[in-house]
Amino acid sequence: MKLAGMTAVITGGGRGIGAAVARELAAEGAAVVVAARDLDRVKTVAESIERSGGKARAVRCDVTDPSSVHALASAASRQGAAIDILINNAGMAHSAPLQKITLEDWQRVFAVNATGTFLCTQAFVPGMLERKRGSIVNVASVAGLVGARYIAVYAAAKHAVIGFTRSVAAELEGTGVTCNAVCPGFVDTDMTKESVARVAVKTGKSPDAALAAMLASSSQRRLITPDEVAHAVLALCDFSGQRPNGTAVTIAG
Repeated sequence: MKLAGMTAVITGGGRGIGAAVARELAAEGAAVVVAARDLDRVKTVAESIERSGGKARAVRCDVTDPSSVHALASAASRQGAAIDILINNAGMAHSAPLQKITLEDWQRVFAVNATGTFLCTQAFVPGMLERKRGSIVNVASVAGLVGARYIAVYAAAKHAVIGFTRSVAAELEGTGVTCNAVCPGFVDTDMTKESVARVAVKTGKSPDAALAAMLASSSQRRLITPDEVAHAVLALCDFSGQRPNGTAVTIAG
């Protein structure tokens, strides 16, 4: 097992990509701390991992709240566990024409996607630096690499995540701690289904037609599976070889 004896924290771990990453890392031997605002969801994920023979704990955390992030860091390191891996996956989508974006929309999307990534990274990096070992993977999006119509807020927030990733990686160079990002396209998750439903309502298209239009806008032929993203995350957390630092890995099906 590639991650035997290590501990990983996954935010936004109650469903979709986060849950898949938690299962993937646990299958490779890591003890995983699954965190999200919805405690019931992360408990379900943690319990399923334990039933499969893995090690998992569920912790409630709102990544936009500094005190909640501090509590997560304390809970994750309880009983002297060193945190080797941090997956900043908590995020939210948003779509609207420019003139219909409110300041509240802008602040909420940035708080979850960008500020949450910053707060969690800042909380866990000191321990990694002390041990001279650690891997941080931020779940961004292809929207963080290119713009598109009606996703100005979301794209801006994910661009911020990628810029943050590269800057932190530069600071960490040579310390034994790495910081990378994965940039999926449209993934087969509840978040994508919610986006499809919104597009269908706004355009009058059927859900299938709305999905086809969304995929075409990103040159995807199909939805990516959460497990495909999890495999990429695992590759960036593999301590057995030379890990990259400061990369943004595109996963576009």
